[in-house]
Amino acid sequence: MGAFMQLTAQHVHEPIDQGPSTVARLRAQLERVQGRRLDAPVLPVHPALAALLPGGGLQPGAAYSLPRSTSLLLALLALPTQAGSWCGVVGMPRLGAEAAEALGVDLSRLVLVPDPGARWLAVTATVAEVLPVVAVRPSGRAPDGEVARLAARLRDRGAVLLVQGPWPQAEAALEVGDPVWEGVGRGHGYLAGREVTLTVSSRRWPRPRRARVMLPDAAGHVSATEQARSVQPVHPVDVEARSVYPLEARAVG
Repeated sequence: MGAFMQLTAQHVHEPIDQGPSTVARLRAQLERVQGRRLDAPVLPVHPALAALLPGGGLQPGAAYSLPRSTSLLLALLALPTQAGSWCGVVGMPRLGAEAAEALGVDLSRLVLVPDPGARWLAVTATVAEVLPVVAVRPSGRAPDGEVARLAARLRDRGAVLLVQGPWPQAEAALEVGDPVWEGVGRGHGYLAGREVTLTVSSRRWPRPRRARVMLPDAAGHVSATEQARSVQPVHPVDVEARSVYPLEARAVG
């Protein structure tokens, strides 16, 4: 298994306090390591998700509103990390490394700030200075002025912000619903995959876009599905702390 980088809120703030030259140096170092500029036109996502997003990927400088589905978040981070982009995750102490790796995230390009404290928004803005993709789970309401300053910083740096929760002026809002687990028999069995409806709303479209996807599929990855399969649903289960499949469970109903 790969290893990810974990920072404390104090570590995140230390280089910023040394001035803008430190930020520029970190950006230059990351660009050399990645072999690409941080202001690339679009960051790739899995084909099962690309058709639902404006522009077919994650737009630099844009923010996206997500549900509290760690599996969806990890699916969005997978291809950017595989393509060489560094990603930061702020305020998610229970995020599982094995689950992230199973969904395709390159852990060597993942930076975690599990406990940013009350200054979660300032920490997020700091991470967005040097990383092209930042995901955050807000721990409180963000003042409008600080949100506007963060939006300006995202545009200036060409960074992508993934927020688990509502967010003003988001490029798109994603929702997960109608979960159906595969692999459950008559009252018992092994959970082999979860099929969900993914709905994406955007100010660029008159109507939301919807698709059924496996999140995760039997291999622990994300994949498209032509139509809902005839399987027995069980209570939805988030995979935030899950890392091994299959999981034994009883059917409900």
